[in-house]
Amino acid sequence: MTARDRRRRLPAYLLGGFTCLYLAWSLGPAVIAMAFSFNAGRSRSVWQGFSTRWWVSGASSVLHDSIYRGALEQSFKLALLDVVIAVPLGVALAIFLSRWRGAGSRPISLLASLPLVVPELVLAVSLFVLLTTVVKFVHLGTVAQVVGQVTFSLPFVIVITRGRLAAIPITYEEAALDLGANPLKAFALALGPLLEPAIVASAIVAFAISIDDFVITQYMSSNGSTQTVPMLIYNNARGQATPALNATATIMVLVTLLGVGLGLLAYRIVSRRESMALGAEQALEAPVAAAAA
Repeated sequence: MTARDRRRRLPAYLLGGFTCLYLAWSLGPAVIAMAFSFNAGRSRSVWQGFSTRWWVSGASSVLHDSIYRGALEQSFKLALLDVVIAVPLGVALAIFLSRWRGAGSRPISLLASLPLVVPELVLAVSLFVLLTTVVKFVHLGTVAQVVGQVTFSLPFVIVITRGRLAAIPITYEEAALDLGANPLKAFALALGPLLEPAIVASAIVAFAISIDDFVITQYMSSNGSTQTVPMLIYNNARGQATPALNATATIMVLVTLLGVGLGLLAYRIVSRRESMALGAEQALEAPVAAAAA
């Protein structure tokens, strides 16, 4: 490698080094906190030997303490419900907003994206006031938490799906309708397969937002039975918490990484299948174009 090549690659080396330093700075404390979940003593700052007592042994472990188990179950339940509700609803709204060109389409599109710029605290307080003064039949608790999380994550699903729809011509749906398919069948056969990457990406984002949410979930909670892991960490991190709290947070991190990893794997499979289909289509069109020329 010549000196000129080294000078050209210097910015890339500097950027790579800065990225590594940033990752170490941001992820290092989390790794240390996860390591202390295996501490033999009660300290969360002084290492006293390796042990799994805070995971599976004793009444104060994650496995046997109902508070930790309940927080984990509530977090995962809310995340799954958020994905199941927000993704189909967001995809449907994105299709409607992208394909509808009638009066009022732009204001409605703006309102659908408004939660992206509204501070989460303002949204949480607004929902709390709404549910406690106007929509009183939705009681604080799991249902209110799901409503709040879906409201917060829905715009992300809409934005992701609309970005995908911008690259899909409406002619696919029109062709399906011309061939006798109803709108639902046209979506299932023509538009749905093309939206699969956006749907998978939306599910990943919605799951990550829900599992990590604190502000809205805190405002919509009712009692200890609706406490999630972020709420548990906030309420106990500065008190006399044991390394069982670190173990609970570690489980959250591992499950989140597993969920995101599976989502990315599904996204790659869908994208690769789409690329193969596109390549096959181009291969079939090439002889026709050559004959026409």
